[in-house]
This record gives sequence, C-alpha cells and structure tokens, in this order.
Amino acid sequence: FVARQWIRHRTANVNEYSARYSIVPDRFYIPDAESVRKQSTSNRQGGEETFDHGTTVEDFQAFLKDVEALYPRYMGLTEEGVSRELARIGLPVNVYTEWYWKCDLHNILHFLSLRMDSHAQQEIQDFANAMYALIEPIVPVTMEAFRDYRLESMHLTRLEIEAIRSGSMTLASDNKRENAEWAAKREALGLGGEGGA
Repeated sequence: FVARQWIRHRTANVNEYSARYSIVPDRFYIPDAESVRKQSTSNRQGGEETFDHGTTVEDFQAFLKDVEALYPRYMGLTEEGVSRELARIGLPVNVYTEWYWKCDLHNILHFLSLRMDSHAQQEIQDFANAMYALIEPIVPVTMEAFRDYRLESMHLTRLEIEAIRSGSMTLASDNKRENAEWAAKREALGLGGEGGA
C-alpha cells in the first residue's frame, strides 16, 4: 500500500519486481500493536491516535495473520500451473515489493518534503525519514539548505502576514482550515495567544 502512494510521484524511473514473471516473496508488512491507529477525523489520508484497548488491536492483527494464510494458497496455485499473473490477484496490499527507483536530487527533495510531513501516512514517513538519513551524508550541504529553506521553513499567506503586521491573533477569514493552519503557525513561531475567526 505504501508503494502505491510512492509511485504517485511520477518524476522518477521505476523498474518494479514483476509478479507476472516471478514468484512473490513471502514477506508481509505486519504493524506492531503500538502502530495500529484510529482513522483521523481531520486527515483523510491517515490515522491519528493509537488504540488504548487490546481487543481492536488483537482483531486487526488476527486479520493480518489470516491475510498471510493466503500465501500458501497462492503458491499452491502456481505449483498447479495457474499463471503467475492470475495467481497473484488474491495477494493482499501488505505484501512487500521491490523496485529500482532512479530520480534526480531535486525531485527526491520534493518527495521528501511531502512524505516526511506530519500529515503523510506514518508508514511512508518512515521510508522517507530513512531515505533522508541515507542521502544526508552524501550531499550534506544540500541537505542543510533543504532543512533551512524548505523542510523546517514556513510559507505565510497574505492574510497571515497582515495579521503579524497588525499584531492580531486572528485572521480576516471565516475559513476553519485557514484558521487552524494559522493557529499552528503562530504556535511554531512562538506568537501564542488564542486565535480563530
């Protein structure tokens, strides 16, 4: 499932391991109990807090174990002569894939800025953070500039600049999303105070 998000970045050359021509390895992503999250109410792309009770987590992990049981059936079908392209259709999205991903540094940094963001799904954030750690020693000056001018920087809208200039804690907007973003930016800038429309 992370691979499908990743491949949305169409600025790279990708050569993925093909389950049409090869046997899919028996490797599945199974999150640990602490990683089972509730659906976010504010971010449709991911989860937020984890569950504090065991039943739901246990049910989810049991479901994933059931999914893993599909692999022997897949292997059985291929051994019976069913074509790999058909046998694979029952495999779940948590099966690992492999690929070669060739991309220039400019587009890698764009990928990282999107996928390291706190709004991205945790699993793709983990991959993006690992990529960052691998790339940083190779191009340290570029990565420092990336941190300074993009990753740890902030874009201000016209309304936000006007609010800062006037010393206002509120925006001249009734838009809930804009006001929530402004409150988060004020907090990051140490401006404090209660905001809202």
